[in-house]
Formats: sequence, structure tokens, C-alpha cells
Amino acid sequence: MAGAMTVDGNTVRIDRPMPWIGRLLSLPLLAASAYLLWNVALGLRQDFSGFGRLADDLVPVLVFTALGLLVGIPGFILLTFRTFVVLNETLRQIVITRQFGPLNIRKRRNLADYHFISITDDYDPELTAYDVNLCGNKGTEPITLMSFTTREEADKLANEIGHVLKLPARDYVGTEPDAD
Repeated sequence: MAGAMTVDGNTVRIDRPMPWIGRLLSLPLLAASAYLLWNVALGLRQDFSGFGRLADDLVPVLVFTALGLLVGIPGFILLTFRTFVVLNETLRQIVITRQFGPLNIRKRRNLADYHFISITDDYDPELTAYDVNLCGNKGTEPITLMSFTTREEADKLANEIGHVLKLPARDYVGTEPDAD
């Protein structure tokens, strides 16, 4: 999985893109929503042009509008979802942002709690994914920065981030995970 990393002075921004399958799954939901809302618009146009009565069509209009929104909102979320991590060396802060549409969900963490960058694998011999994680002491939840299909790409990203943040990169590929 490729992503974009930008470095601006002491700030590193890592964009983790949504897998293409998620974007593809949003299309049927958006199409169904557009169909339902289009029928609502046609019914309202007919009612307001004098060929029908809104009082007779009020329940179907409300039901189709509700169904259109219930189907369309998850499709919109799948289409626009993205995650990015901003590592700010100057403020000693990490901001993890999950964004879909105009809604941003941010989680802030202290950069001083994290002491090294680890490269791990998922122990699958056929489709191995190499994760680059920002790790701290025991009890500190690691932050997965990016996943790659090749070890060289993971090493390159870990070394670049380690150089900017002055943190060591440790390779744990092929080792057994800790109990905790």
C-alpha cells in the first residue's frame, strides 16, 4: 500500500489512503441513494406543478427521503474516508486525523511518549505486509504509520522518519511478538 509522506521543516505528514475496494463499495450505495432521491424530486416536481397533491404523496416522499439518506450517508463516508498522521517535532505532538467529508476526528498524543520506530510483519508467508509503527514504552499504544508489501519500502520510510524525528528504527521482522 503506497502512501504520501511530506516533510515540511520539523513536521512530517503521512497520508494513509483508503483501499480502492472501499471506494468501489461506495458506488452502489451512492447509486441507490441517488435513485431514491431522484424519485423524491420527481414526485415533488409533479406535486408542485399541479398534477398531484402533496398530502397524498407525503408518506412516500418522507420514506424515500429517509431511505435515500440512510443508504447515501454510509456511501459518502466510504467514498471520502481518509486517515493521516502529523508528527510535529517542534510542538512534540502527534495528531492522528480520521476524516470523512467535512467531519474530522482528531486524536492528539505526546511525541515524548514514543521512543523508536519499529518495522513488523504479519507472519503470513504468502501475502506479507510490513508495518511501520511508532512505538513507546510498555503500556503506550503503538501508532501504525503505514503498511507496505515490500520490506525495502518499509525500511526506507522508517529511516526517513527516524532521520527527521531523531528516533532509532528497529527491525522486528521475523521475531515473535511480546506477550503484551
